[in-house]
Amino acid sequence: MSRFTADWLTLRERHDLAARNSNVLAAVAASLKSHPSVHVVDLACGLGSTTRALHAHLPARQHWDLVDNDPDLLTVAVNGDLGKGATLNAVQLDLSRNFEAPLGSTIDLIAISALLDLVSETWLHQFLRAVATHALPVYAALTYDGRTDLSPAHQLDAAIVFAVNAHQRTDKGFGPALGPSAASAAIAGFKWLGYSVVSGESDWIIGPDDRAMQNELLAGWANAARDLGTIPDAEIASWHTQRKAAVSEGLSSMRIGHVDFFAFPSSTR
Repeated sequence: MSRFTADWLTLRERHDLAARNSNVLAAVAASLKSHPSVHVVDLACGLGSTTRALHAHLPARQHWDLVDNDPDLLTVAVNGDLGKGATLNAVQLDLSRNFEAPLGSTIDLIAISALLDLVSETWLHQFLRAVATHALPVYAALTYDGRTDLSPAHQLDAAIVFAVNAHQRTDKGFGPALGPSAASAAIAGFKWLGYSVVSGESDWIIGPDDRAMQNELLAGWANAARDLGTIPDAEIASWHTQRKAAVSEGLSSMRIGHVDFFAFPSSTR
């Protein structure tokens, strides 16, 4: 499973939209409600899911800089329709090398979704310093935090999840990834910099009818466990087969833990 393919991003968007924490969204909206217009930079925008999740919570006049390294994803994202008063601008950029280029003091909000768990501690610290230099508020959504609940239970679930979480900490292109510790590390870093933070859970609730989503996740987890090499392949294959059977029979459900937060300077810019 790759979280960067168009098919995967399309499959997960419905779950992402349902999972986004309403209290965090309300805090973002309240911070910008008096603005006649807003300038948002969406880092690692993918297909533009964050624009669709956030635009209704912002003033009608909006300009979005959509930043991603994948030109095909950017083409789809920048052609989205947010209605009258909103403009979308594509910025192709490798965020592992240069995330500071789109930042500046005229920006009203930085948006990030499903990215922080992929970055390294070094990258995060550099990002925090750059954002704080310009006193920019940050809305970070859907950061995986390692909590996973599978039903019905299987005796190998805990070992598979442990392997998946360990695999999440391997290099995803930004150096050794923070993985499940990313949200807590980012929130602590913002608070240390004097920011205020509103945070809350944004878990995927994946029901028995969500077979495609479940099967994609199961395949990704099985591959991650194999890559890590701590569980015999035969045991992983047996677990995967039994899990897929439960999905096919409409007996399987999942809850996958994520965290949303809104970090903003405590003093007015």
